[in-house]
Amino acid sequence: MIIDAHHHFWLLSRGDYEWLAPETGKLYRDFQPEDLNDDLSKSGISGTVLIQAAPTEAETHYLLEIADRWPKALGVVGWTDLTSQASHRRLEGLARHPMLKGIRPMLQDERDPDWILQSQVSESLKIIQTLGLAFDALVRPRHLKSLALATDRHPGLRIVIDHAGKPEIEKGEFDDWAMDIKALSERPNIFCKLSGLLTEAGSRTADNDLRPYIDHLLNCFGPRRLMWGSDWPVLLGKSGYSQWFDQAVRLTAELGTREKQWLFGRTAAAFYNIKIDHDR
Repeated sequence: MIIDAHHHFWLLSRGDYEWLAPETGKLYRDFQPEDLNDDLSKSGISGTVLIQAAPTEAETHYLLEIADRWPKALGVVGWTDLTSQASHRRLEGLARHPMLKGIRPMLQDERDPDWILQSQVSESLKIIQTLGLAFDALVRPRHLKSLALATDRHPGLRIVIDHAGKPEIEKGEFDDWAMDIKALSERPNIFCKLSGLLTEAGSRTADNDLRPYIDHLLNCFGPRRLMWGSDWPVLLGKSGYSQWFDQAVRLTAELGTREKQWLFGRTAAAFYNIKIDHDR
């Protein structure tokens, strides 16, 4: 069973996607399940995880409504204000929906790299763990050291680094990112997504450009803590769905059959507590 561990849907008329504007080009339109179904079939994707794209609970409920009616949906990672003193109540309310698998604040937009270390956020992370939810860390390289500190405070919380921490591939940045990723990978509760790399690559999207980053991720996390995701439709700014899937398959071709099963499905299922038929 192949799982896409990271993609989005949005409806512009909802009005809470502040980052979406006409300047975003081909991304500035609605993206719905019917826009993705053919790509999933072509690449043999059995199910997907829907990820929040707006910092509102309203969008989280919107994604949960889609998940209730779309057969390909395996779970939703939503949003709530982790700095709020009401986060306990809000998180408990969201967690009542069985399709909610995790929470994702939009950390990449926070100017303070230590945002995640705030006392109220730390309390919210405890609640997320208690509720059995996962935590998606949408971070940039400048947040990685603080993420390590937060992880040490919550060693029982399942954390996944979205888009491999967004390394600055276009600028050729590698060493500092690689060191921080290696340090994070030494925490056994941290996982990582093989997603979003093309968006950070600029014109450096060839296999040889991406290989050092993917090899490092595999060496650090291994297939059982690394999961593939499309980051569709953001991906469309650089590549098509099947093109990125095929590229990821090529760049991990040295893995054995069992390891590929983990990278392209089982890791996501284990991390997000998704029940799957392992014989598929």
